Amino acid sequence: MTLSVPAPLVPPARVLLGPGPSDVAPSVLRALAAPTVGHLDPYFLGVMDEVRAMLRAVFGTKNTITMPMSGTGSAGMETLFVNLIEPGDRVLVGVHGVFGGRMAEVARRCGAEVVTVSAPWGREIDADAMRAAAKGQRFDAIAMVHAETSTGVLTPLAPFRALADELGALFLVDAVTSLGGVPIDVDAHGVDAIYSGTQKCLSCPPGLAPVSLSERAMAKLKSRKIRPQSWYLDLELIGSYWGSERAYHHTAPINMLYGIHEALRLALEEGLDARFARHARHAKALAAGLQALGLELPVPEGSRLPPLTLVAIPEGIEDAPVRKALLQRYGIEIGGGLGDFKGRAWRIGLMGSGSTPRNVLLCLGALHGTLAAMGWKAKGDPIAAAIALLG
Repeated sequence: MTLSVPAPLVPPARVLLGPGPSDVAPSVLRALAAPTVGHLDPYFLGVMDEVRAMLRAVFGTKNTITMPMSGTGSAGMETLFVNLIEPGDRVLVGVHGVFGGRMAEVARRCGAEVVTVSAPWGREIDADAMRAAAKGQRFDAIAMVHAETSTGVLTPLAPFRALADELGALFLVDAVTSLGGVPIDVDAHGVDAIYSGTQKCLSCPPGLAPVSLSERAMAKLKSRKIRPQSWYLDLELIGSYWGSERAYHHTAPINMLYGIHEALRLALEEGLDARFARHARHAKALAAGLQALGLELPVPEGSRLPPLTLVAIPEGIEDAPVRKALLQRYGIEIGGGLGDFKGRAWRIGLMGSGSTPRNVLLCLGALHGTLAAMGWKAKGDPIAAAIALLG
């Protein structure tokens, strides 16, 4: 059989305004194209040291074990659970969307006894509800999603450290859609283990999963009765590569680490406070424009995740045709709903380098035109409403 050689790839230019991946900054793309060196080359070891230092700054931690795992955000989730949870451990998980449910499933696959506490999709997880479900019993870990990508809900971290202390538990956090877009402050909130991804607010392609573990978490890892079930994700082994020993573990994705180096550098160059304020400002402008269109935002204002906005699909409008029209006519990608919101909502992301006034107005204008062509009548002028908040 003779294979016809395909033509070189020429991907279409898209404006990525969905739940991720986000648009990649041009300088990050250039970094990805830099010459590849060996994974033990002295130059690359210096890159690793700088990546680790910058990750600590963006996470808001002094944790020694802070590094990007080779793999997507889900690999970060697996990393935390396979290292910190043993068969028979008890884990309390808050579920108010897809990714809380996924945490619970991964914990079960590690052999844990899992208790889940559910909240309605579109609402925060309540620490008091988790406290009530615990019934005063001891747990080895509590886990929750800081920024639930399936709903656009941001849950404050502050109440959960006290709960973990009451239960004698480690505090595990999913920060896939919050790292680099909203404050996390790992040390200030007493987070024991946290993971994220590169493709959201850091505006780097998917492929790395930043993680950070406290000394308390590392003590749990070192006291395990059996070794972690995953050799590839074993943090003691990988920690020896990222630490002073530089012990070979696996061939690191060199160019992806160039990419996250530049993405983190951009975040720190902008200044984290300025970056968080930018995401918040553009989210408010988008929300004002959407409401001027007459669209409902299911998440209460105080619980909205600035990098990702959930929008209810109005009655009489179908989901897929709108997203198809936005993609074909304007090159704009927005996300559909998941789980309870499947077919009922869109997810619009303004993340990292994609969180700009241009993208706010571009999205609103394209959505306005698309809905108008389908018979939807706006209540007001979405562009004017957004500009009033953009300044």
